[in-house]
Amino acid sequence: QVQLVESGGGMVQAGESLRLSCVASRSIFSIGAMAWYRQAPGKQRELVAAITTSGKVNIVDSVKGRFTISRDNTENTAYLQMNSLKPEDTAVYYCAADHLQVLPEPEYEYTYWGQGTQVTVSS
Repeated sequence: QVQLVESGGGMVQAGESLRLSCVASRSIFSIGAMAWYRQAPGKQRELVAAITTSGKVNIVDSVKGRFTISRDNTENTAYLQMNSLKPEDTAVYYCAADHLQVLPEPEYEYTYWGQGTQVTVSS
């Protein structure tokens, strides 16, 4: 079993930045792929970005150029750096992980999930 704990959310104004962190209860090198999802009020959960153990990355078009996903396997932590935030980025952001060495399809149901952290962007 793997526990994931997100942090770093908050309330910011449009154009500002936040960095989300996801700490795993065990080595993420052995876990595999990690991802960030988000869910806005009244909307379905959607993939934001994913990263493999080797650093291969997938970022959705809506945040490409503004968000960066990274991981530190020695610290068992994944990050989501969010720059130039927009009001439409407002959502609960979730960290996910699974025992995969390749990037799964966006619809893939990751096995492990964090509790989420709220990000609110005001205009």
